[in-house]
Amino acid sequence: MKTRTIILTLAAALLLTACVQTNPDAQADPGVQTGLSSQSPDVGNPLLPGYFADPTIVEFDGIYYIYATTDNEMLASGAPTLWYSRDLLNWYNYTLDIPSLESINLRNFWAPDIVKGDDGRYYLYFGNCQAGCNIYGYVSSTPVGPWTKLHQDDTPVIGSGFPRRGFPSLDAQFFRDDDGKIYAYWGTWVHYNGGYAVGELDSKSMSRMINGKNIPLEQTPEPFEAAYVLKHKDKYILMYSSASCHDASYNVRYSYADNPYGPFTPGDNNPILSTNADQSVHGPGHHSVLKQGEDYYIVYHRHDYPMTRGGMARQVCIDSMIFENDSTIRKVIPSHRGIADIFPSELPVDLAFGAKTKASSYYRMNSPGYDYTYKPSFATDNNNATMWKAADNSFPQTLEIDLGSVQKISRVMTQFEFASYYYQYLLEYSTNGKKWAVYADRSDNRVSGSPMIDDKEVEARFLRLKVLGAEKTGIYAAVWNIKAYGSSFDIPLGLVNKASEAGPGAASKREMLLGFEIGKKSKAENLSSLPNLGTLGGNFTLRGEVSLGTDDLGVQALEFTRGSLVLDVPVPQRLAWNGSFTVATWVRNPEVGREGDCLFSWCDRHALRLANSYNALFYNRGPYGAMAHLDGHFDMRYRNLPAENEWHHIVVTFDGVLEKVYVDGVLDNVQSMILASAVDRARFIVGASDVGEHFSGYMASLRMYDYALSPKELSKLMKKTRPENLKK
Repeated sequence: MKTRTIILTLAAALLLTACVQTNPDAQADPGVQTGLSSQSPDVGNPLLPGYFADPTIVEFDGIYYIYATTDNEMLASGAPTLWYSRDLLNWYNYTLDIPSLESINLRNFWAPDIVKGDDGRYYLYFGNCQAGCNIYGYVSSTPVGPWTKLHQDDTPVIGSGFPRRGFPSLDAQFFRDDDGKIYAYWGTWVHYNGGYAVGELDSKSMSRMINGKNIPLEQTPEPFEAAYVLKHKDKYILMYSSASCHDASYNVRYSYADNPYGPFTPGDNNPILSTNADQSVHGPGHHSVLKQGEDYYIVYHRHDYPMTRGGMARQVCIDSMIFENDSTIRKVIPSHRGIADIFPSELPVDLAFGAKTKASSYYRMNSPGYDYTYKPSFATDNNNATMWKAADNSFPQTLEIDLGSVQKISRVMTQFEFASYYYQYLLEYSTNGKKWAVYADRSDNRVSGSPMIDDKEVEARFLRLKVLGAEKTGIYAAVWNIKAYGSSFDIPLGLVNKASEAGPGAASKREMLLGFEIGKKSKAENLSSLPNLGTLGGNFTLRGEVSLGTDDLGVQALEFTRGSLVLDVPVPQRLAWNGSFTVATWVRNPEVGREGDCLFSWCDRHALRLANSYNALFYNRGPYGAMAHLDGHFDMRYRNLPAENEWHHIVVTFDGVLEKVYVDGVLDNVQSMILASAVDRARFIVGASDVGEHFSGYMASLRMYDYALSPKELSKLMKKTRPENLKK
């Protein structure tokens, strides 16, 4: 796939070489030694309700802040965000106001860190790999912004190639020593790049590095990324992440030294944090450390459960970390409980905790490798690892909560699946479950946040949440937690996100968008007037070498040599972002190679150039042989490659959660996904991708729907569209 590889961004290409393929079938989740599992109610891990990674935790003036990478979209390219709390248990989300970089269309806000300068201002640093891997800096008078660029010409604070040629600058963490000097430690893919880097930050400008040096590989065995330094008594502890961020091998290690530049000696007990024995804490790493008195707490991310393909739907956790002596860290026991027993909550009792629930629908995973139900009861279990999710991404969807008796309610807080995107909803209350009144009308809401806070003093036994829509196409009605309180209380900082200018995502109309059939029914005589049989209308136009013909079995079909058919109608917004779809085609590939042979494409890989922003159906024997998403950790191969030179019915469906490939009516492969499809400049292309990768073979029919057909519907479709001479 040479053309495709060239177009990959540096970030995606490096990730592709750095990490190994995840096994999506590994989904075991028994309990841990404490007797808790990822589905136990009232636990402390994950710490945050949502998909966030690479957490940096700090405390300023009695408020705790977590700055993190926003995960589970386009190779961890969500909005820059922070979470803040007074008690380390109840957290509030805020989207940071980061100025754009003129030199690049800024999308990646990876692995942030923040430092308070000698001038009392706050300096925020983000990594980005869109124009080489660089670290950029911003300044504000508060920990939450608004932010100003440190370099108006977009010069990085730590540029790619510093301190040595070719070195990728990413994952910077800053450490202030007892003498006031500030050091940075950074580097990624360091097993390929000769080790981590260390340098001193110019404390006057806070915008440039001096005295950059390399930390040799042998001083930090088995490194990958995410260096973090702290000082324990007289020792400098250099902690870092090892192995693959995409799977269970990810872990945390450390070395120690007598000064910030080393040399560093590998510590005992390595790795000190790793996947536990039953894999209920999966792939923990990329951490920071909070010190409270003489106690230490490690804040890290782990994979979600069930694990989303590629391991990029990570969640933040916290556990105790103990030093056995000046230079030895005891192995951390990753837990589901976290620190919930150590720090008391500042909030009153949640009246909805453990309450009975029912919903209009809920999603059930019942496919090879996935056996999980997003139960309505998960919305009232005070567990950020579980959520209620509707059965499909249609609206409206409802969740009803029975508090057991009539009670005074003053505040309801709702944590939707995606904190960075708005949801439109109606919150109602009732004393008897029959007569309902409005508690909060957010039907026109365009403000994101987590939790969404609605205040009103009422007497009620029942609450009903009606989710009416969401900012992004294909996002489900889904709630991590909904909580009710009998009294209101002070919210620290009281930050509110800006309203989005974007309208709600487009909805599926549950119809066939496009299609054609070659044969007696189509009456097609040439390709200059091949009409689209779907609701989008229009005609397919010929590009390159495609002809009408009959194969040696007597099947009438299109024969693709080096050409394609392009529909003269643009791709609709209901296929954008996480929109559902089905593509079904009858094809015969005379020779199945390792590259190329794209059957159908409908996304523009140039628009975002990031994983999960591109969709195309292929028929080759490579790792993207079934579905390409611009990164090997998200692409999907055929488990059982369709035999070459035979007619096959090949189908891909995506319902907004699971992507499935069927061959001749049999489910061949499945993976959990979140897409961020880019369609604004895309075209429907039959027989090629947006950059070529031409199919060489026969195609008798093709159909595309704006929803995921069921197995029963697919069986009927296969029989209905089977070419005449193949009918049994």
